[in-house]
Amino acid sequence: MVLDGHVHIGKGAADPAGLLRRMGEAGVAGGAIISRPPACFGRNEDGAPADERLDNLLAWTAGRASLHPLFWIDPTADDALRQVALAVERGVEGFKVIASRHEPGDARAMRAYAAIAEAGRPILFHSGILWDGAPSSEHCRPAKFEAMLDVAHLRFALAHVGWPWCDELIAVYGKFEQARRAAPERAAEMFVDAAPGTPPIYRHEVLTKLFTVGYDVERNVIFGTDCNAGRYDSAWGRQWIERDRAIYDSLGLGEAVQRQVFGENLERFLRG
Repeated sequence: MVLDGHVHIGKGAADPAGLLRRMGEAGVAGGAIISRPPACFGRNEDGAPADERLDNLLAWTAGRASLHPLFWIDPTADDALRQVALAVERGVEGFKVIASRHEPGDARAMRAYAAIAEAGRPILFHSGILWDGAPSSEHCRPAKFEAMLDVAHLRFALAHVGWPWCDELIAVYGKFEQARRAAPERAAEMFVDAAPGTPPIYRHEVLTKLFTVGYDVERNVIFGTDCNAGRYDSAWGRQWIERDRAIYDSLGLGEAVQRQVFGENLERFLRG
């Protein structure tokens, strides 16, 4: 079973049946569905408040066991803690953050992360270059997320293998692996969201480094497409599945590991 760990909601009416149909055409059974962005990100064209965006997210996912809602928040917002509590109360399974205007370790954001971790929910962070038309990518370099070492019990993923700072992301993963070995009772756990990101010409190199560096990554890499929910591109999804499978086959990664990457790891990320 293939699950897509990175699907964005855009503007337009919720159409979960259509989304699942298009996913099925790609061989995908469901995945993590990310709400429309907060206004601070600069792409929320209608300026919808958090409560409205949450309603929209749940309209996409309610009653669909294979569609897992992730709520996109600005963790520096004055009411971030209220947003976290409300989203958790309404059944959101995780959160999305893009640190485009603040450092990942901003003190205000760290309070929100701690509340999310305490609620047992994970965070999917954007990492790497950010195509937002602004000089913001420096905030999203993988090493900036070392700050998560101070958030006990947090599960978090860095998206896009940190492209173009993929080596840096792999090194950061190794640091978190070491921290978990040293203090398993409190340390944060890092996952790698392998959604592109990485252009096809770099894909074999990046996945080879990730899976052969010597770190224990098999249970912590998540497949994703970065598709839009309203116009999920089945051909694009199939292409990335086939490309990644061919690379994993060339690396000698068996069916058990590939089942983890293409679905089981996302479920573990969401549920712990």
